[in-house]
Amino acid sequence: MKTFWGAALAAALAVAVPAGLGAQSTANPVTTAVRRAVAQHAKTMTAAAEEMPAEDYTFKPTPQQRSFGEVVLHVAQSNEFLCSKITGEAAPAKIVLTASSPKADLVKAIQESFTYCDQALSKIDDSTLTQEVALFGPRKMTRAAALIDLSNDLADHYSQQAMYLRLKGHLPPTAQPRKTSGQ
Repeated sequence: MKTFWGAALAAALAVAVPAGLGAQSTANPVTTAVRRAVAQHAKTMTAAAEEMPAEDYTFKPTPQQRSFGEVVLHVAQSNEFLCSKITGEAAPAKIVLTASSPKADLVKAIQESFTYCDQALSKIDDSTLTQEVALFGPRKMTRAAALIDLSNDLADHYSQQAMYLRLKGHLPPTAQPRKTSGQ
């Protein structure tokens, strides 16, 4: 099973990392690629949190779904939880916000959670990918599998943010036109 996850991660990242980026760090291609993916999610997810007007942080597409504010708070909390479990270090102080906290506080929380993940993930390398970590209770998985879960979780929640933004008439960050150097 460990071999499967390692191969799956390597294959996924080989496709996901643009040519040239992977060539910059051959010593730890997998952890480097995950750190870059998390850094990209940090930019787009923070930008999405900033893009949504404060009055729409309570928006839910259906009653069963999280509000936009709940998604932002969940990502901030999940980042700190998952990155601490992946690295084996103590999580930062628990976030004491609620989904109805002011937008500025929720944006700051998601930014800080990504800063924490960046610092935490910088402490691991590919030589640790087969080590087991306890992610949820007694359930153990390889660090490689946990990194895949982190990346998948961020992609899932960015898609939520993008959908909510579009439903409220806003373009998500990845759909906005690129600015030319003259603008």
